[in-house]
Amino acid sequence: MQKNCLDCGEPLIGRADKKFCSDQCRNNYNNRLNSEQSETFKKVNSILKKNRKILAELVPEDKTTVHKERLSSLGFNFTYITNLYTTQKGSTYRFVYEYGYLPLDNDFYMLVIRDKKKE
Repeated sequence: MQKNCLDCGEPLIGRADKKFCSDQCRNNYNNRLNSEQSETFKKVNSILKKNRKILAELVPEDKTTVHKERLSSLGFNFTYITNLYTTQKGSTYRFVYEYGYLPLDNDFYMLVIRDKKKE
């Protein structure tokens, strides 16, 4: 039974378990296979970077309060975060890397930066 290259379809010569006729075909096949996944990662990382940049510009030293409309107008995407932190009092901060935000009343958010010394 003749086996063909998974990328270009050319007949394979050599080992019985061979899947590609060349390194180029192997690379093309794997790049095509991973491109959809890579695009998703790139999109999410881009959103997270943008969110982090927005929070970094708004948090001067320690913490501040901002309205949701201000964050939205800068392009902040509330869907993407890197982790959650729940305090002993039960408040849940959403973090984008070292910058966090806590929903308050009337569409306000408290923005904070994680203290590196405590980690």
